[in-house]
Amino acid sequence: MKNLVSKFFKDESGATAIEYGLIAALIAVVIIVAVTALGDQLSTTFDNIEAGLADGNSAAPS
Repeated sequence: MKNLVSKFFKDESGATAIEYGLIAALIAVVIIVAVTALGDQLSTTFDNIEAGLADGNSAAPS
């Protein structure tokens, strides 16, 4: 029984899995913050492209 308890406390594989989970969560948070910060700017850029394409289509001869 003492040997089993000793093995249990020396086993670190669960700690490694938790560390990988925390790293993945941190990366996800960074991605979400970056997308949120750039979202408005990217939306404005696509709106400008859309307006430019619409102007080009209306000026083209039919």
